[in-house]
Amino acid sequence: MSAPLKTRERLSEVRYEIRGELARRARDLEAQGRTLIKLNIGNPGAFGFRAPEHLQRAIADHIHATDPYTHQQGLPVAREVIAAHHAARGAQAVSAERVFVGNGVSELIDIALRALLNPGDEVLVPSPDYPLWSAATILNDGRPVFYQCKAENGFLPDPDALEALVSPRTRAIVLINPNNPTGAVYPRALLERIVAIAAKHELLLLCDEIYDGITYDDAPFEPIAPLAGDVPCVSFGGLSKVHRACGWRVGWAVLSGSEPRSRDFRNAMDLLGALRLCANVPGQFAIEAALTGVDTITPLCQPGGRLYEARRAVVEACAASRYLTLNTPAGALYAFPGIAADVAAGFDDHAFALDLMESEGVLVVPGNSFNVPYRNHFRVTLLPEPAQLREVFARIERVLERRIGEARKVVPLTPRQARAAR
Repeated sequence: MSAPLKTRERLSEVRYEIRGELARRARDLEAQGRTLIKLNIGNPGAFGFRAPEHLQRAIADHIHATDPYTHQQGLPVAREVIAAHHAARGAQAVSAERVFVGNGVSELIDIALRALLNPGDEVLVPSPDYPLWSAATILNDGRPVFYQCKAENGFLPDPDALEALVSPRTRAIVLINPNNPTGAVYPRALLERIVAIAAKHELLLLCDEIYDGITYDDAPFEPIAPLAGDVPCVSFGGLSKVHRACGWRVGWAVLSGSEPRSRDFRNAMDLLGALRLCANVPGQFAIEAALTGVDTITPLCQPGGRLYEARRAVVEACAASRYLTLNTPAGALYAFPGIAADVAAGFDDHAFALDLMESEGVLVVPGNSFNVPYRNHFRVTLLPEPAQLREVFARIERVLERRIGEARKVVPLTPRQARAAR
């Protein structure tokens, strides 16, 4: 028998548990007839959300024009609208020539890192992170260096600790704001400190702002590009979350800051975009409608709105739990509950998640999947109906009650152990 095909060695360093081992086990259980509540992916359409009608109409009205390839950077009219949107926010030196439309932000993250990194270059990535960032860094021959965003600090980074990680090989700082998985929203003063670090060390800012319109309780979202000024910055956004159109695969990356400093990087992104020909064309016709049309996300994030009330259900469930703690999410589509310190010793988030799925039919993502050095958190999405989330947390409490109760059982000493202890 011939030897099996060898695969890329660095894939062994890549983790993406959001769609990994537990998700594969979930498919097995569903094939056996089990019904699961799957909270592992922030996929609005799977929970009954629809893309706004004016976006759907924009695609339908232009479907006759979508057969040919378009420019590798995207439809000119779409790029003009994106550039104007970011310029209105205060980003400097933004033009359509510095806008790239991709098959979702995921593709553009990969392209940006491939355009930037040489083997061994380092990227400062938050911990917890959205694991595509560390995976794409690794697969483009770079090294993710994690800066800690600790629960006791509201999952916000310490700028001094972040700067201490800068080395001669550091090329960029990644920010995810509003944050996936924690729901943290970064205050302006913190962003200004991080911009100053990037300026001092001549680093590129890579800013994942895909949840920019999803905040709660008047938490202010601050785009970083206006604060960055001349500092080269790539701001990522798209239709997937704010506009509930994940399957359309429409994202964009906007390069701002000093044009001379970033000209070669811009040209590298253009080359890489050309190699994949172009992004999905039909979805690009919805961009103008999304950025200039009616705001459909804010009502969902205010009291009485579905996302707000789902978040309320999670917050209240965690507050009522004997075992859970929670930093209340200020934005995005997730909560990142933790296990209380007095029972967290020895807790295994992966074993808990597997038990929860097998015994209670609920799929969550273990916290360690987000590249954290601890095992006592898990992520859930806020997309289900509030009533379903309350039911989910009742099931979570049952599993925790059983698992923690078993861990607390005292094993009787054997006679020999008892004599030795005297």
